[in-house]
Amino acid sequence: MSSGRLFLLSIGFILYLIIQVLLLKNLVLFGTAFCFLYVLYILLLPVDLKTIPSLLIAFFLGIGVDLFYDTLGIHTASILAVSFVRAGWLKILTPTGGYDDDLQPSMLNMGFGWFLTYSLPLFLLHHFLFFYIENLGTNLYLPVVQKIVFSTIFVFIMSIIVQLLFYRRRRGI
Repeated sequence: MSSGRLFLLSIGFILYLIIQVLLLKNLVLFGTAFCFLYVLYILLLPVDLKTIPSLLIAFFLGIGVDLFYDTLGIHTASILAVSFVRAGWLKILTPTGGYDDDLQPSMLNMGFGWFLTYSLPLFLLHHFLFFYIENLGTNLYLPVVQKIVFSTIFVFIMSIIVQLLFYRRRRGI
């Protein structure tokens, strides 16, 4: 990975953390749809990034969000699970010719159908773990399921909007 790419990943890390903490912390639709867009940063890491660096990045991103949300590690646990499952999920979704080196698995690079099958289960995993851990010990089954489903849909739609506005397609040869 080049130093320019590493610099862009560092800037992206800081931007996702700041935007999540300052802008998206209070963005809740109808009390059930929460916007945890920082998960998109982990999903858009390069395909050839190994599991351990991905877990370290997810750990620091989760800890950063937990510090400002005052949630005692719930964000960290759920984003670490997503980061751990991501590598195996990418292997399952590998196209016939394989992935290009240093490819960002975005909707613009891979297509909407591929991004849907890649991101939606990982968003669902994150939200399931987050809301399950948050409501552990309570008997509020239906509100938790509503939060999981609506938040997953909301974050997926927001991730599409963010990619269309701020990301560009990688040029092929």
